[in-house]
Parts: sequence; C-alpha cells; structure tokens
Amino acid sequence: MSPRLPPLSAEVAEAIARIGKVDVLVGIPSFNNERTIGHVVRAVVAGLARHFPDAKAVLVNSDGGSTDRTRELVERTEVGSLAEILVDAVPSGTTAKIITPYRGIPGKGSAFRTVFRIAAELEAKACCVLDSDLRSVTPEWVELLLEPIVTHGYEFVAPLYARHRYDGTITNTIVYPLTRALYGQQIRQPIGGDFGFSGDLAARFLEFEDWEGPVAQYGIDIFMTTTAVAEKRKVAQSFLGAKIHDPKDPGSDLAPMMVQVVSTLFTLMERYEKSWKGVSGSEPVPVFGFPYAVGLEPVPVKLDRLLSQYRQAAHDLPPIWESFLSKRSLAAIREAAHAPALALGDEAWIRIVAEAAAGFRRRALPPATLIGSLVPLYLGKVATFVAETEAGSAEEAEIRLEELALAYEKAKGEIETLWGATP
Repeated sequence: MSPRLPPLSAEVAEAIARIGKVDVLVGIPSFNNERTIGHVVRAVVAGLARHFPDAKAVLVNSDGGSTDRTRELVERTEVGSLAEILVDAVPSGTTAKIITPYRGIPGKGSAFRTVFRIAAELEAKACCVLDSDLRSVTPEWVELLLEPIVTHGYEFVAPLYARHRYDGTITNTIVYPLTRALYGQQIRQPIGGDFGFSGDLAARFLEFEDWEGPVAQYGIDIFMTTTAVAEKRKVAQSFLGAKIHDPKDPGSDLAPMMVQVVSTLFTLMERYEKSWKGVSGSEPVPVFGFPYAVGLEPVPVKLDRLLSQYRQAAHDLPPIWESFLSKRSLAAIREAAHAPALALGDEAWIRIVAEAAAGFRRRALPPATLIGSLVPLYLGKVATFVAETEAGSAEEAEIRLEELALAYEKAKGEIETLWGATP
C-alpha cells in the first residue's frame, strides 16, 4: 500500500484479516441516511444472495460520522430477514460486513477512498458502489453492476438511468457532452453515483495523488469515469431503471457540487491531455439490461428564479468573466440577458465552457472563483433548455440533449485550439 494512505483502524484491520480474500465487494457511503439506508442494504444483501450465491462477498459501509441510526441499521440487516424475497435462491452463507468511519475531508470521495482501500486489501475481483439515499434500488442493480465485471471482463460499469428531463442538469449541460466529446465514449451518466469496477481499477483509483481536493467530495464520480475512459479500460453501462432519490431544483444551491465536479473535470483534462487530443466523434458504449419506459417523479423548476439569477449575474459579473471569457462570449451573454425570452444558444454555451477550461488551465482565477462564476451561466443554459422542452415529451427532450452533445463534438477542434493557446 502507498505510504500516503491513512492507516486503517484496528477494528477494520482485524475484520480484513478475519475475512481474507473476497470475490465481490459492495460499498455504500453514508451520512445520516437512516431513512433510506435500510432499503439499500436489504437490496444489496438480497442481490448478492440471489445473483452471487456462491461468491464470497462483503458489504462495506463507509460512514461520515452519522449521528442517527444509519450504522445501526446497516449492522442489523441480515439475509435471514429476507426469506420472503429469496425463495428462488439459497445463499451459501451470510454477507460479511465492515462498517467503519472514513478519514479525510468530509465527502463522498473520502468515503469511496476507504471502499477502494478495503477492496484492495481484500483483493476483491469485482466491486460496486451504491448511493445511500436511493429509494428505487433493487437486488437486480447489484447483478447489473457486478455481472459485466465478474463474467464478461469489463473493468468499469456506469449506470444508465431513466431520469426526469430536469434531473441531472449539470450532467446534461456540461459533464456528459464534454466528456463524450473529449474521450469519444457515450457514457450517458458519468456522475451517476452508482458504479461497478474491477478490483484492479479500485487499486488504480487509490494511486491518485490529491485526495485533499474536490475528488474527496462530489468530484469522485467524474474522476472514476474519466480515469476509466482515459486509460482505455473496457467500459460498459447498465440500465437500472428509474433513479429515485432526493432530486434538487436546478435553481437551488448547487454551486458547491458544480465547483467540485467541474474542477475535477478540468483538472483531469490536464492530466489526460494526450488521451483526448485528436479524438473525433464518439462511439456508443455497450449496455447491459433492458431499457424500458419508466414513470418518473417530476422535478420542479422555478424558471423565473433561473432567469433572475442569470440576468443579475450578467449585470454584476462581467469584471470576473473578463479574466477568462472572450469579447465574443461576453457579447453573447449580454444579448441573451436582454432578450425578451432568454436563449443561450449551444454554440455560445460550448465556447463559454471551453474558454473556462482554458482559463482554469492557465489559472486566470482561483478555481472556486472561476467555476463559481459559471453557475449563473449554467442556470441560463438550463432555463433555455426548460423553455425549449417543457411543452414536449421526454423523448423530445432527450433528442434536444443529443443535439447539444453533437454540437460539443462538432466544436472539439475549437476546444483543442483554445486549450492549446493556453501558455
């Protein structure tokens, strides 16, 4: 193990020694999730029993210091209590559990780092991680995230969900289309939260140098996805149905999440420049599972609030934007702000993102300041998308997002030029 890794607690070290090597590992990060984590754990235990009855398995709960009953609920859930849904499977034994607080900066990434560490120590062959606030997880999710690795030789499995058109707006407007254009892989939910990965890739994740930065928090998902695609790992997606969790209004305070995610995305553009330069177009990624139509919970969007935040920023923030945006982009921002119906077009939006990436690379501003100043512009793009799609169907909204992704691909040459012009 790397000397940079914090030491494991005596209890965890003892549990690892007692368990020995495992075939599969499921990690669940948590922080005060007593309302939902019992359901997630039951689904995991049932999934392992039903789909991997002969595998030596362990469940790792990496907890951020919960003060409610989260850890107690994880501890109490046993296979025996699930007999009514396991009539078609007889597990060979109980699922071992390791329940431990993680160390480091509070955040999902620090929780995952502990999962990676334990996976490496146990020499797990296949791993998956599941969010602890899921209300739609089923035992089949465990199969769909692990089976491609266990049986088919894949090294990374991203989730493919049916999501409401206004759920995942950071993914839809920035992370998915930019990642797709950069690395040429159509991974639809690169920051979906629930992933499968090989034990070898878990060990590779551990080698990352900066666990004091945004990767320790919300940056972890795009870090995992980008590492897999940039390092040419064999990647797949698994259709998991609906992702029902606690959705957030795009107009609510998503700034910290966006700063952490986009900072990580831009940092990895620097790290993997040789992997994405020269990539043209994109290719589909294999899908496990059977995609089907799903009834989805609506995500409320307060359009007036989005418009107000954008227009106020267009008045207040040009002195900051001038540090990294071109006159052409600034003019497009002003024009959209003064239009009767805000319409921040794809070409202008993609150029803003590309200039922000180049500005991030040359350290035009502190990362949190630069990316934080993008938040109202992102809200303007979301408002544009809402106005374009609110009267149409979900399928038409997805077609509109595909058009945006293709526009990013078309602009790949400009993205490279702006990036290459950075000293």
